[in-house]
Amino acid sequence: MLTNLLFDLLHPSPEEERRRHKKKRLVQCPNSYFMDVKCPGCYKITTVFSHAQTVVLCVGCSTVLCQPTGGKARLTEGCSFRRKQH
Repeated sequence: MLTNLLFDLLHPSPEEERRRHKKKRLVQCPNSYFMDVKCPGCYKITTVFSHAQTVVLCVGCSTVLCQPTGGKARLTEGCSFRRKQH
């Protein structure tokens, strides 16, 4: 009773891996990350956690850079960001 699998378990597609739970992936990795956020007013760069649970303010001009939601933090309009590489 050997049946053919419809997909390869050892080589899942990147899209399928992204949808999986972080502990059930082929190689475990977190969903969160750090990012550099540039303030639209004074152009200073602040490091922000992607799932921040507090309001993050700019160091230079005290502008709100991101606000917490239930999961990921929501960036303020006009803020540009770059995901940090580890």
